[in-house]
Amino acid sequence: MPTPTAPPVRVAELDLAHPGELHRPGHRTPYRPTGPTLALVRSAGHPLGTVTADADRPDRLHAALYAAARQRFGARSAAREDADGAPDPLVSVVVCTHDRPDLLVRCLDSLLRGGYPSLDVIVVDNAPADDTVRQLLPARYGDRVRYLREPVAGLARARNRGLAAARGGICAFADDDLILDEHWVPALAAGFRAAPGTACVTGLVMPAELDTRAQLLLERYSGYGKGFAPRDYTLRTRTGDPLHPFATGRLGTGANMAFRTGVLRALGGFDPATGTGTPAYGGEDLLAFLLVLAAGHTVSYRPDALVWHPHRRALDTLPPQAFGLGAGFGAYLAAAVRRRPRLLAGLLPLLPRGLWRTAHRGAGPAGVGDLGVPSWADDPLLRALRRRELLGLLYGPIGYLRSLRAQRRTDRQRYSGCPSEGARR
Repeated sequence: MPTPTAPPVRVAELDLAHPGELHRPGHRTPYRPTGPTLALVRSAGHPLGTVTADADRPDRLHAALYAAARQRFGARSAAREDADGAPDPLVSVVVCTHDRPDLLVRCLDSLLRGGYPSLDVIVVDNAPADDTVRQLLPARYGDRVRYLREPVAGLARARNRGLAAARGGICAFADDDLILDEHWVPALAAGFRAAPGTACVTGLVMPAELDTRAQLLLERYSGYGKGFAPRDYTLRTRTGDPLHPFATGRLGTGANMAFRTGVLRALGGFDPATGTGTPAYGGEDLLAFLLVLAAGHTVSYRPDALVWHPHRRALDTLPPQAFGLGAGFGAYLAAAVRRRPRLLAGLLPLLPRGLWRTAHRGAGPAGVGDLGVPSWADDPLLRALRRRELLGLLYGPIGYLRSLRAQRRTDRQRYSGCPSEGARR
């Protein structure tokens, strides 16, 4: 069977309050694309959903997108959760980075462009190869951004370093490759204000571009989007997932999350034996969501808290990503059972259904299926990604144990003053 192909899909924003304009994600300048286009439809800034159209001229494409938006959403508007005159809470935003200064600058520029008045921005430089970021930040941002260095590799460790330094009652986390919507911080703050029992708020993650086959395939296979309807989750909320309540990925993603600072600190922060940069590959965000729920708190999903994620462009990056996706989930399950051993009895009967779901990921009507892009259910690469994710899932508990031993060894060396094994050699 020939390999499926599809033209690039452009990504744009269309606000019904400004029908004469299209914009690139995170940009305010006019955008005039042609060809297949996915548009995020907004009403006075509120995300409503997406529409698609295809035309060979910018004016025709714009007209088709606007017509599709009016047909689907009409005059609908979304009500923003306003502050009701309350002062803006201080929000600490932790951006962890590792040797990606160009992406970091784009992320910070988008964050600061929002103009939120009570902002505490912390950049955590995780195991950097040099002093590029340390020198860059004061030169470009002055005292608007604080710099911290976490010498031990691992995203969870970097996030914990930022959490410990956070001054705000709310601590938000963003990946360094994101483009942050100007309403992102206010929407996160509004999510906490709307429900006193909320200890964590997650938000909408949209693809920043779908130019390559790899980006299209990844969006179909494991897109970050959680929909356009606000929702509150407790441990008793039924999500319909076969791995409930362990499938906390349905609540949000670590790329776009915020916590009440005191609650996250009381829970011990993120498990340093999980996360990117460790043998566990990931899972620290999923575990944090589960611990928040288990402590009796609420996790709130708010699509107004919007960020844009640029998927990797090359096909050869997809198999490692799929393996890491599975490994991170397996590591998270192992960490959850280690933290709460009584969970094991409830988890074991769910595993066969979870494995079946992984073996069929990407085959259903999800992701970019409404773009005129084929589902690629029989694509050899898609099948290979499923196999890689299953291998990662099986490896995950082993990776977590390896990471746990490595983290303990590192901590002993750091706090005892003993030289590392490499240094002794």
